[in-house]
Amino acid sequence: MEEKRDVVSETAARAILVGVQLGNVDISYFMKELEQLAEAAGLEVVGVMTQKAERVNPAAYMGNGKLEELSEACTALEADVVVLNNELSGRQIRNIEDATGVKVIDRTILILDIFASRATSGEGKLQVELAQLQYRLPRLTGFGKALSRTGGGIGTRGPGEKKLETDRRHIARQIDEIRREIETVKATREVQRSKRSKSGLPIVAIAGYTNAGKSTLMNTLLYRTEKEEKSVFEKDMLFATLDTALRSIKIDVDKEFILIDTVGFVSNLPHALVNAFRSTLEEILYADVILHVVDASYEDFFFNMNVADRVLNEIGADGIKRLYVFNKVDKVENYKDVLPGGPDCLYISAKTGYGIDELVDRISKEIFNDRVIVELMIPYDKGGISSYLCEKCKVLKMEYKNEGTYFEVELTKEDYGRYREYMI
Repeated sequence: MEEKRDVVSETAARAILVGVQLGNVDISYFMKELEQLAEAAGLEVVGVMTQKAERVNPAAYMGNGKLEELSEACTALEADVVVLNNELSGRQIRNIEDATGVKVIDRTILILDIFASRATSGEGKLQVELAQLQYRLPRLTGFGKALSRTGGGIGTRGPGEKKLETDRRHIARQIDEIRREIETVKATREVQRSKRSKSGLPIVAIAGYTNAGKSTLMNTLLYRTEKEEKSVFEKDMLFATLDTALRSIKIDVDKEFILIDTVGFVSNLPHALVNAFRSTLEEILYADVILHVVDASYEDFFFNMNVADRVLNEIGADGIKRLYVFNKVDKVENYKDVLPGGPDCLYISAKTGYGIDELVDRISKEIFNDRVIVELMIPYDKGGISSYLCEKCKVLKMEYKNEGTYFEVELTKEDYGRYREYMI
């Protein structure tokens, strides 16, 4: 058997995608998404192969005939890597590599590799490394040959070969160390979250399928409030951003909220990644409203919606008010006739600005619906209260009288309880 070719340059790596269709389950959507993932990882897709079967071959994922066909295709197409649509065991990886002579990775390795290349924060890098080690630990036997090589490429980012060549005990220790580091970061995050809670500002979380336009929406809202310098990275690609971004959005003199942009979801998101990113995703659990952003221009948007809803429910966000924000309607003809309707559905184009005013109005109604208008008389020796009302609240009327300063002001329920003794 010839030596497997290393993937020296990701941008030049040629990939063949392989999927097994069990029974009558249509995998065309998953294969299309796998191609998008491969391209996001910098691979050039030169071939796609599928096979119908009653069950997955435990030895080599696909049948012997298809494996032989794949081996011939690798030679003919000069492929550098084979990408399988499902998670593989270490044994399956080893057997396919032996048969084809090229590097073999599965869907999970591909997603982990993309995450490893995109994570920028210290916490994000720790989370990805933890997920990689947890995934590879039970597959050391299958990864053995690939990890013994000094070459790089898809599937070798993150922990690196030197760590993955060590024994299971050492990797287990590494996992424990990373978990402790993540717990430390999590403690810091909880302190910051506590400070935000004390500020009393409502929280709005943006969630949804990857590449639905979440970061674009955040930037559009930032531009609307003249905070362009706080913009986040955006690009038309899967998993363009991974790290959670928090920004304050002020929509009126006294109406401000915290907007959170979270990592995008994808079908069959590796369980190890969901667990590793749980502390980050838990930011969603503190939201007053979740904006579930949907790419309305994508033909299978219902599928994407269901995937994102399942992940949100899995992390415990099922009880939080959810608004479905159908983005990119500028690309959909007669969108109101083809998209779901209802009181919790909104239609926007984050790129053009269409529907943003309506979205902001709806957000305002959802998170500021506890406001009440009251009349207060603040004694002159309570100047601090008067300053607070002027700076933090919406003052409708203010007059200086003999008894003190008269206010007609809009208050939150919290401020109402705090200053009710001054009510007229």
